[in-house]
Amino acid sequence: MNEKRWRVNAMGEGQQDDGVVDSLIDLVNEIRSISDFRPMLKKHLCNLARRLNLLTPFFQEIRDFNPALLPPNTFKAMLSLRDALQAARDFLTFAAHCSKIFMVLERDQIMTKFYEVSARLEQSLAAVSCDQLDISDEVKEQVELVLAQFRRAKGRVDEPDTKLYEDVLSLYNNNTDVATNPDVFRQLAEKLELMGITDLTQESLALHEMVAASGGDPAGRIEKMSMLLKKIKDFVQTENLVVYDTVGGKDHSSKTSKQVTNERNHQTPVIPDDFRCPVSLELMKDPVIVSTGQTYDRSSIEKWLEAGHGTCPKTQQSLTSTVLTPNYVLRSLIEQWCEANGMEPPRRPSNSEPSKSVSAYAPAERSKIETLLQRLTCGSPEERRTAAGEIRLLAKRNADNRVAIAEAGAIPLLVGLLSVPDSRTQENAVTALLNLSIYENNKGSIVSSGAIPGIVHVLKKGSMEARENAAATLFSLSVIDENKVTIGASGAIPPLVTLLSEGTQRGKKDAATALFNLCIYQGNKGKAIRAGAIPTLMKLVTEPNGSMVDEALAILAILSSHPDGKAAIGAAEAVPFLVQFIANGSPRNKENAAAVLVHLSSGDQQYLAQARELGVMDPLLDLAQNGTDRGKRKAAQLLERMSRFLEQQTQTELHHVAHTSIDNT
Repeated sequence: MNEKRWRVNAMGEGQQDDGVVDSLIDLVNEIRSISDFRPMLKKHLCNLARRLNLLTPFFQEIRDFNPALLPPNTFKAMLSLRDALQAARDFLTFAAHCSKIFMVLERDQIMTKFYEVSARLEQSLAAVSCDQLDISDEVKEQVELVLAQFRRAKGRVDEPDTKLYEDVLSLYNNNTDVATNPDVFRQLAEKLELMGITDLTQESLALHEMVAASGGDPAGRIEKMSMLLKKIKDFVQTENLVVYDTVGGKDHSSKTSKQVTNERNHQTPVIPDDFRCPVSLELMKDPVIVSTGQTYDRSSIEKWLEAGHGTCPKTQQSLTSTVLTPNYVLRSLIEQWCEANGMEPPRRPSNSEPSKSVSAYAPAERSKIETLLQRLTCGSPEERRTAAGEIRLLAKRNADNRVAIAEAGAIPLLVGLLSVPDSRTQENAVTALLNLSIYENNKGSIVSSGAIPGIVHVLKKGSMEARENAAATLFSLSVIDENKVTIGASGAIPPLVTLLSEGTQRGKKDAATALFNLCIYQGNKGKAIRAGAIPTLMKLVTEPNGSMVDEALAILAILSSHPDGKAAIGAAEAVPFLVQFIANGSPRNKENAAAVLVHLSSGDQQYLAQARELGVMDPLLDLAQNGTDRGKRKAAQLLERMSRFLEQQTQTELHHVAHTSIDNT
């Protein structure tokens, strides 16, 4: 029998050719494939997945044996159930892959989400009238069983492991009494299932992915979780409890690391994929994290960046920062794996981490820096320009030089050169500050030296190259949240918008990344909108070559959350372009276009109606199923609003028909 596909038109009449039933089956199959839930809520999550799996026969029977069209109210209930299943799938996927430590610390928030998802599933399933469907009594009973299980679960709240929560929280808060108790660490390692090298690695990767998702861990919470993980790992290693992967990827849970080492002495060890650099595919010597949360070997990613690339090699996402953060946990795990396999642990390059003091440098190098600083202080205009240029090149070369130059006192002298009349001196000074700012500890020194007004002056008045490097410097400094406020208040945003329109391709990208970072702070959004950012961004979105679409859509997604931004984007007639990108854009562009449309349609149904007329429904359904995590969430929001809009439209038309009939009578 041919399978049936269903939808409802504006008058409520059933029509064929929609995939709602198939999508319900696909969602349950996806949920069935999710496994390895985190220990903290494993019982709750397994029960939820098991209940949803029981619905498979229900959906299959509707698809295979119901020859009649679905009634309109049943179809709408099915749509609602599909949305609830999508929310459940996303939540279960998150719960299977996120940090175990995070799951424990955020148990209340996650339990609240769990109950919200469960309640939504129960309500959606209860709205489906089985009596209107041609299905067997056995399947009807199974649906009733699932509903009864959801209802019983509401009244039987099983609290997660309180002792586990208290111990993790104490360690997170550096409670000395807990930190010295080996029994606590042993119980944590066992309960969190952090005894194996794979588990420890995956937990480290999960935390670093959270860094990318949170925009760099501004509150430092994830860093504290990483330190807690390192304590657990050190304890497991010290107690000789850690277990290592076999060649096939399984843990020898019953063998000590020494036994596994002895067994492998005659084998050539296979390097785990997580220990290989995604660029070189070699064992990482000095793993570092980029702003997207991905980890690379320092030498490989530095070569990538020096070649002029501004994206993450693995994900192709734009890098919001060039800062490289050492991945200490992964480095330690690699060293353990090497020792367990009888290999020499990889030695890090000597310059991979900056030295702490200028005294560690060779006398000749230190003497050169001091000579350059003397020329900056007392030299002629020509000598100061040349000295600033040499410092610019030294600071670009490596991290050690950035530390040495800053500690020698160069930053205030360079700041003083930002306001000199000579454009070449300005350019050298601002670019030297840009290079120095790559080292995280120098950012605060640059701002505290009063550099922001001078950088903004160069951004307004300098040569094109100086303006572009000034924009890049502001982006680098704005990685620190409090600097976003300072830079925004300095008048930097209008000239950045101007550069976004006038600059070279590189200059436009520098201005865009700076604006994106600054507008993360709510107080800067209005400044950007008043500076004319929306028309400029819309022009970039609609350019034939499309070279700035990624950056422009990302900024529009941020500005659309501001009331004035929403109004300006609406006035720019952006909906046709948004629908086009949701349908045919890159994964990142699809999610940003959907995010803009979410804000536009909030409280204003004209944009929903326009998007629907332009054919947004099918691309939204595809995005909800196949998009990025954020794209799926935005698509789900839009589909839910679209469903309510269509329902209201149907009721209005039916009401109009009823009144017309009465009038005719």
